[in-house]
Amino acid sequence: MATNLDLEEQEQLDALKHFWKQWGNLISWALIVVLGAYVAWTGWQYWERRQAAFAAVLYNEIDHAAQAGDVERAQRALADVKEQYGRTTYAAQGALLAARLFNDKHKTDEAKAALVWVAGKGPDGLQAIARLRLASLQTGEKAYDEALKTLSAAFPAQFAALAADRRGDVLLLQGKRAEAATEFGKAYQGLSAEAGGYRRLVGYKLNALGIDPGATGARAGVAS
Repeated sequence: MATNLDLEEQEQLDALKHFWKQWGNLISWALIVVLGAYVAWTGWQYWERRQAAFAAVLYNEIDHAAQAGDVERAQRALADVKEQYGRTTYAAQGALLAARLFNDKHKTDEAKAALVWVAGKGPDGLQAIARLRLASLQTGEKAYDEALKTLSAAFPAQFAALAADRRGDVLLLQGKRAEAATEFGKAYQGLSAEAGGYRRLVGYKLNALGIDPGATGARAGVAS
């Protein structure tokens, strides 16, 4: 009986040796790839969390500077977070916050520079916010063509109506009433009922141009 078991064990051992000789190298490399990917992923996650933590500190510095109205302090913190942690969401949020401070302090060039940076480097949603704010500053300076260029960028769906409304404002300031009405029509159609007062405001703009917001042309974003 023992001999039979020994023979079976030997056969199993020989089969295992044969299998490992044929496939062992491939299995080893596959394990290395899998484990290496896991280590790389966990390392990346750790690096991302570490970057975000340091970026959050600098964002708080910008926030404190904004509350104190300290432009120089905000500029230093913004420069640091852009240079060291520019890929983080905190950096983009900090730049938006700093831009508002700069604008409040009549440092328009600095505000625009911060917004341009977010528009180019930030996450999609923050890019859209930066473009809308940048277009407002450009419109305030009567740089209408620049504002329209800023607003010509692709916007996420949730910001499309806001961009159309802003384009309508700029076009109206340029005296292009028909084109402005078209953009206001797009904005009115794109805003949901939940937008409430904002949608009514766009409706007032259409009324001022002699267009019924509920008309087919306005719903389609076409001025009649």
